[in-house]
Amino acid sequence: MSTEHSPPPTDDAERAFDPAELQALRERVAELEETVADDGDGTKMTIVATQGSFDMAYPPLILASTAAAFGWDVVVFHTFWGLDILHEEKSADLKLSAVGNPNMPVPNAIAALPGMDTVATKLMQKRIDDNGTATIKELIDLSLESGVDLQACQMTIELMDYDEDDFYDGVTTGVGAATALQHMADSDIQLLV
Repeated sequence: MSTEHSPPPTDDAERAFDPAELQALRERVAELEETVADDGDGTKMTIVATQGSFDMAYPPLILASTAAAFGWDVVVFHTFWGLDILHEEKSADLKLSAVGNPNMPVPNAIAALPGMDTVATKLMQKRIDDNGTATIKELIDLSLESGVDLQACQMTIELMDYDEDDFYDGVTTGVGAATALQHMADSDIQLLV
């Protein structure tokens, strides 16, 4: 909407304004429109991923890649067990725990038996394959290609004795809590997963 060639006022309400005041208002509207146009959508989202089980790797990656498809600025800060999602070797072997999950069709007494996590994980992997759902690696690749900043917590890297080379290419390593908090403070949406 250009305000340079505005038509002359046509109604009585517009004529009642002081012309200088009206011009100042038009200039302010033009300035605000320019600011909004320069900012684009501008929506920022920060997700903190703290859990690294097979089933909990999906929510932050699906949300992040979808938000990036909307043009949002997205950061996923991975800390503690959530860091395993970004670890190339560990992410290939994430497990689904049947114990303590009330939606699993298996009583806890049976779910606690040795090997049940492996069975539950294999069943879920089969369901994902049969459904054509993206794998964890595919979602990581999609997120990175979409501009999502997948961050690895430096303190957790040191705590778990990981090497920065253990993570997928494109993952931002060496990120501290202060940096993550700053992005959260600037974000429109903050999620803890």
